[in-house]
Amino acid sequence: MKSKLLAVFLLVICLLAGRNATAQIIDDSTKAIYGPKTTLQLYERDVLEGRLLRSRIDTAVNNMHNERFWYNDTAYYQHLGNTGTAAKPLFFKMPQKIGIRFGKNAFDRYAYDPQSINYYDTRSPYSHLYYVQGQRGEQVFEGIYARNITERWNAGVAYRILSANKQIGAQRREGLIDNNAVKAFSHYTSENKRFDLFFNYNFMKVEQIETGGIRPDSLNTPTDALFDYETESIWLQQAASEESRNALHLTSIYKLAGENLKVYNTADWYRQKNEFSDDGFPFDIGTGSLLFYPDTLYTSVRTSDRNSYRELQNEFGLTGNSKISFYKAYLKYRHANVNYSVLDFVRNDSLRSEFRRNEDAAFNQLFVGGQLRLFYENKAEILVDGEFQISTDYRVKAQGKLAGLRVSQERVLRSPSLVEEFMLSNHFRWDNDNFNSSVIDRSEVGYVGKLGSRQYIKLGAHYTNIKRYIFFNEQAVPEQLGGNQRFWGAEIQHRIKFGPVHFENYAAYTNVEEANRIRVPEWLLDSKLYYEGFIFKKALFGQFGVQAYMPTGYFADAYMPVTQQFYLQNELKLITYPVIDVFVNADIKTLNIFLKMSHVNDELWEPGYFTTPYYPGMRRSFVFGIKWMFFD
Repeated sequence: MKSKLLAVFLLVICLLAGRNATAQIIDDSTKAIYGPKTTLQLYERDVLEGRLLRSRIDTAVNNMHNERFWYNDTAYYQHLGNTGTAAKPLFFKMPQKIGIRFGKNAFDRYAYDPQSINYYDTRSPYSHLYYVQGQRGEQVFEGIYARNITERWNAGVAYRILSANKQIGAQRREGLIDNNAVKAFSHYTSENKRFDLFFNYNFMKVEQIETGGIRPDSLNTPTDALFDYETESIWLQQAASEESRNALHLTSIYKLAGENLKVYNTADWYRQKNEFSDDGFPFDIGTGSLLFYPDTLYTSVRTSDRNSYRELQNEFGLTGNSKISFYKAYLKYRHANVNYSVLDFVRNDSLRSEFRRNEDAAFNQLFVGGQLRLFYENKAEILVDGEFQISTDYRVKAQGKLAGLRVSQERVLRSPSLVEEFMLSNHFRWDNDNFNSSVIDRSEVGYVGKLGSRQYIKLGAHYTNIKRYIFFNEQAVPEQLGGNQRFWGAEIQHRIKFGPVHFENYAAYTNVEEANRIRVPEWLLDSKLYYEGFIFKKALFGQFGVQAYMPTGYFADAYMPVTQQFYLQNELKLITYPVIDVFVNADIKTLNIFLKMSHVNDELWEPGYFTTPYYPGMRRSFVFGIKWMFFD
């Protein structure tokens, strides 16, 4: 698979290079007339809110080497130690979706988001090829093509692959992750500029081979003896998870009275299918007892669990904006259904035959919401935003900005997810119809500004209180607390430069002394020191530097592949450990490239580290990547 991908990629590169070595259209004076300045991108939200911004495509090399920027979500995540693996946000995120929802989000980070697709306005066809290859099998590929069909109609398509090899429990380099994704998108504007139509379709299918993590020889095995990687024992030998997603998004906007009054409609269809299978359960050779799984509820031969969730949502609203205000009011209808299926066996006259047990449920919900924003240029702003599900859930937010200062207050009341309420599986079954809605209150204050001409600073502080918190406990099953979980924290982001030398730092502190079910590192530090500038008579712009990332030790959540949920554990505390990368980023006209030696400190003072209990982080690896842009 990977060798075929590399061959196809190199072939495409050669073909495109043969077409035009400069990757640009030039006039008679050999001056490029098409390039980044003539290839603009825009977002649906900006058009809806009257901010007709068309920004240039990103050609910067900053952070190109950083793995967090290889995916759609650049936040900090806890994952299973490798590219593209199941992940959860490292820090608490205020939920935005209320009402019915599935609750299986382990691969959200890697999926295209229909709500934030970037559309294009190009004077010439635009395409780019993005490729990352690591020494230990880490691989990212994305090819994108977009062009204007007419002056007012643009369309494009993208294809992406994420893949990785096993680092534990394999004598040879076997595949661990196989993730394929496609997005197709189009934007149309009428001749009189009164009507806009946005459309996109997204697909993702990911298969993750499940190992269950490293299996210690005994309870007394020291942690630092668990880093022999390929020779280490693993819990699961024949288990895999598979997830597929389809999303269809369509938004139409019509100006009834210019920007003062617009009517819009957004229709979304979403489908998600998940499957977990295991054809060889782990047993204790001495006692014959089942290991890793709590039980087998239907068959002790093999597991085949399937879940399917479908959602159809339609939103109709009015919106408008002026130089000092923006408003939006809408009605939203959501229909959803879910199906759970588990493999079972039945005996008839000593013969055993397979059949599947099924559970189904359907839901219909109505929401009303709106937003009002008052502002004065970029100096001051007041925002009120809210959404209410008829009879149950709601979310409200108030925010104020003055120059660089920002203050906000949010409250969300939302019901449990479908996964938290019900599960049908060969290894788990629960029915939590007695769960109540959780209430989340969050207060934030922040400041963004410059300190002179050389420094930039961003400060933030937050306090969060969660009433009736729902989490997955030490048995990997949902539990709801009766009291409160309170935590607070602060963060600082600082940049300073001394000529061509740049020093960037991020530090986050979180105090969870009153939230013992929420597991977050007390400190997270991320620092980058690099030289930036032109060389070779300004033919090449580059960066050379070092970056260090270090969360302090904490009892990170463990991972249960059956339900795709991270759950509480109190056995293994992750150590305080820095991961240090050395990198070179370069910009050569329309070609961006990076070279990186990741985790250069591997085995210098520790044999390894875990990102999730018993899932080790990547060892030292040489990684390179390119992004080649074409404007013809």
